[in-house]
Amino acid sequence: MKHLRLLAVLVLAITLSAFTLKPENPGYKVGDIATDFSLENIDGNMVSLSDYKDAKGFIVVFTCNTCPYAVAYEDRVEALNKKYASKGYPVIAIMPNNIEVKPGDNMESMRARAKAKGFTFPYLMDKGQKIYPQYGATKTPHIYILEKTSKGNEVKYIGAIDDNYKDASQVNEKYVEDAVDALLKDEEVKVKETRAIGCTIKV
Repeated sequence: MKHLRLLAVLVLAITLSAFTLKPENPGYKVGDIATDFSLENIDGNMVSLSDYKDAKGFIVVFTCNTCPYAVAYEDRVEALNKKYASKGYPVIAIMPNNIEVKPGDNMESMRARAKAKGFTFPYLMDKGQKIYPQYGATKTPHIYILEKTSKGNEVKYIGAIDDNYKDASQVNEKYVEDAVDALLKDEEVKVKETRAIGCTIKV
């Protein structure tokens, strides 16, 4: 009887652990060094972070055509690139969805969307969905601010663009702008992580 009780406890512990164990690679944390990538842009060229020799860092945005949250933020993402690319922090947009699940996010649709919206930043496809898991991105949009350091591209901020996806005029906290402004002044980023609000990345 004692053995049966022990066995039951053991089975329960194993079952619970299956639901509570963290994944082996949950993605980057603030302070981690992000590895480079080579992804196809809408113009057919391959783009890597190393291509940007004069950049001080990057605003990496996981986004797509089909998510209403991502669409709501498109103009703000474009505004970020116009404000910060010339200061050394260009936007690098990456579309992470499985296009078999979301055909509206295929390369042809990406090109059409970028043309219609006048994107001034690269819009890359994460073909094979290899990059977004490295970052740990789960939403569209999901933002990672990287700073070039002697160690590599260090993650300085992860999360949302700001605190109001519904209405840009009602934003109180501009997380990305505040973080990049701090980095440009060689200051510590005050808010390093927020919860990304958006659609789940489709696998």
